[in-house]
Amino acid sequence: DHLYIYPNGVRLEDSIEAAQQIGMRFLATRGSMSVGQSQGGLPPDRVVEKEDAILKDSQRLIETWHSAAHGAMVQVALAPCSPFSVSPALMTQSAELARSFKGQGVRLHTHLAENDHDIAYSRETFNMTPAQYAQELGWLGDDVWHAHCVKLDDEGISLFAATRTGVAHCPCSNMRLASGIAPIRRMLNAGVPVGLGVDGSASNDAAHMVNEARQALLLARVGRALQPPETRDGTIFFGCDLGPAEMTARDALHIATRGGAQVLGRKDVGHLAVGMCADFALFDLRTLGFAGGAVHDPVASLLLCASPPAAYTVVNGRVVVREGRLTTVDLGPLVERHNQLARVLAGAARAA
Repeated sequence: DHLYIYPNGVRLEDSIEAAQQIGMRFLATRGSMSVGQSQGGLPPDRVVEKEDAILKDSQRLIETWHSAAHGAMVQVALAPCSPFSVSPALMTQSAELARSFKGQGVRLHTHLAENDHDIAYSRETFNMTPAQYAQELGWLGDDVWHAHCVKLDDEGISLFAATRTGVAHCPCSNMRLASGIAPIRRMLNAGVPVGLGVDGSASNDAAHMVNEARQALLLARVGRALQPPETRDGTIFFGCDLGPAEMTARDALHIATRGGAQVLGRKDVGHLAVGMCADFALFDLRTLGFAGGAVHDPVASLLLCASPPAAYTVVNGRVVVREGRLTTVDLGPLVERHNQLARVLAGAARAA
């Protein structure tokens, strides 16, 4: 989870403690914004922080919460929000801080090349593409992953592949915000590690990872079909010449599981095998949504026919979801409280 706004005394511990109560395996990123609108940045000045305070708190959180152990339930990464909301100095110093914890697997994360605005800002401000800017700052490597990368060009894909820099693909957000279609097949073919993300509730509305895998599958196919025709040896090939092979159900499942584990630097989760952590989701194939499909191909039917929430979810060998309901917390009061707070926020926004 990429938490990068800290108003009203919010702490990263609030998220960590909630994840522990639920029973989630959690990578919490200490995000940050330090360049406000008055300095040419994106965020309002009231939500930015001082950079020395960001770095001090980042070090405290790593020392307090991060675990490099096999099966670690809590890890911490450093995540300045984006090139247009933090300074180059904070990006560089965050990378230096994370890497000073040698052998501890403290990772780096930010948003990169999400839309045309990102490309224009990077060229106008730094005279570089986003990928070149990341390289300049030391933000490429197998300890780094970037969200979105919708506008990553061929040079950027090559840089990511050569350095094993990861990508969090967020298809629902990219569609909702009209950012574009990330070149995922080209990334995968080049050897870029790719996992899935939802880009937060405000950009996704559901945080539904099975549905995110479905959207990744479908968007890759339509994205290929929208590409202009190519001429090879005098023969015209249209963008959809790969057809459904552009992204298969098993490709999408791989991104959602093994790909995500690889992007997060985890060698103990992502698939089932002896010695791996017991993290898995179970889906009930007897339901109506699977009827007629699962008998032929359960994986394809999960992504193409049903895309349901899991009937059971097991984390570290503990049943956290049973018959579609959390077993670890009482959701009723939490949902009621959530709705109350949402009404307050909406009312305050209307009054502003």
